[in-house]
Amino acid sequence: MPGKDFFTSSEVAASPSPAPEVVAAPSPATEPATPETPREGVYYNPRLDPKNYLDGPLSSNPATRLRQMLARPGIVTAPGICDGISARCAIEAGFECLYQSGAATTASRLGQPDLAIATMNDFVGAAQMVCGINASMPVIADADTGFGGPINVARTVIQYAKAGVAGLHIEDQVQTKRCGHLMGKQVVSREEFLTRIRAAVIARDSIPGGSDFVIIGRTDSAQVLGMEEALTRLRLAADAGADVCFIEGVKTAELLKDTVAALAPKPVLVNVISGGLTPTFTYREAEEMGAKIIIFSLVSAVAMVHACREAMRSLKKTGTDFSSAKGMDPKAFFEVMGLNDVVELDARAGGTAFNEV
Repeated sequence: MPGKDFFTSSEVAASPSPAPEVVAAPSPATEPATPETPREGVYYNPRLDPKNYLDGPLSSNPATRLRQMLARPGIVTAPGICDGISARCAIEAGFECLYQSGAATTASRLGQPDLAIATMNDFVGAAQMVCGINASMPVIADADTGFGGPINVARTVIQYAKAGVAGLHIEDQVQTKRCGHLMGKQVVSREEFLTRIRAAVIARDSIPGGSDFVIIGRTDSAQVLGMEEALTRLRLAADAGADVCFIEGVKTAELLKDTVAALAPKPVLVNVISGGLTPTFTYREAEEMGAKIIIFSLVSAVAMVHACREAMRSLKKTGTDFSSAKGMDPKAFFEVMGLNDVVELDARAGGTAFNEV
């Protein structure tokens, strides 16, 4: 079901099927979603109304599952993962949603800082791997600025959805962007930001069969232009079809509460990075303040730096990896990576190659 065509045919072509009305707002932060009467000039797709996701068992489709989690009580906690090992560890710990951090993915795949170095193909490749580990696990993925103009944004949405990602966030930084918790950020105009959101919505709504893919509008303008401008941008993004609002770098609990109140009933995402601009809220504290999603972008990547540094220094000093292994033999390591499931599948299919491992 296509979104409203805000563009000329030379930029992003809308699907020929009837467009949704132009937004019933999704759920308030941690309460069950309640539908609103659509307002004139505001995107509204009745199929995606939060009330449609309140009842029934959680879907095996990750995007639908994420919408169900957003529509129902409770905060969605998504630890930042950077590779297959961190994804496996997060799933093992019992998390029900994962966050593919752009900074962590850039560091893991390229060994580079978060300065707009990674491409869409880098992010999609990482997403395909992560989403392949558990096909029903919702993965929210960083999509930076959408990697270009409206056509690039639309292509990004399609490629992420094909990879199995449940939702992504698009931001308003310039193309030479940086981590949202670094200084010196620059942002594009309101209209350029809204063009990115509209392109993402149109692309999502053009996916055959009707996609539940979640569009998250992110603004980095609070540190550049102030909180009032940031809230204005997110209100406009919500009107253009963003399902969730994300202000990067909320500096106090009071500002987070004010943000939630100002954007209600639109769900709000908060990003916590230890030592970053946002206080180290726990997920319970964020829920009490009304946030609906909390991500911990660098939780795995930073932990890996500490652990790997310690292991390498120990190996250099002692000449052996005995102490850093902490008793984990190869089989135990592979069991964390899903060894038993793979061996069981092979046996059920009649294979005998792994009768003994």
